Amino acid sequence: MTRGDANRTDAVVQALSSALQARAWRLTCAESCTGGLIAAACTAQSGSSLWFDRGFVTYSNEAKIEMLGVNAKLIEQHGAVSDAVVRAMAQGALAASHAQASIAVSGVAGPGGGSALKPVGLVWFAWAWAGASGVDVISAHRHFDGDRAEVRRGATEHALQALLPLIQF
Repeated sequence: MTRGDANRTDAVVQALSSALQARAWRLTCAESCTGGLIAAACTAQSGSSLWFDRGFVTYSNEAKIEMLGVNAKLIEQHGAVSDAVVRAMAQGALAASHAQASIAVSGVAGPGGGSALKPVGLVWFAWAWAGASGVDVISAHRHFDGDRAEVRRGATEHALQALLPLIQF
């Protein structure tokens, strides 16, 4: 990670910290391809225990099912790297924590494991939060270029940046 990348991520985490604390909310994350990098970025900040609840590294399908309650049929039908599964991960992380906001990530970091439908660099994201009438969830996917480290770093930064406007209301 370059110093510029670290500074950018640190700034986003600081802004998230302020936004979460202003609402008296806590954050949780469910990570697959990022393998704990989102949680690490959050907990690198002093005082993060005030707003970061926990992280789930659910790299295997079994972990997604056992730790987050993802329905095995979703994984079977759509694959772990999919909109349906990442949305279930985000909701499952909220249900298994004391947080009011969650980030979920599942993707193909490479260099192997890609396919024509799910190429290396494809990452699905979901963000869930306590809404006025229950849990609100949005999801999106992006493609990141580069090697495994660059895909994971890009996914981590995007996951954190995209949450910020969702909780600043």
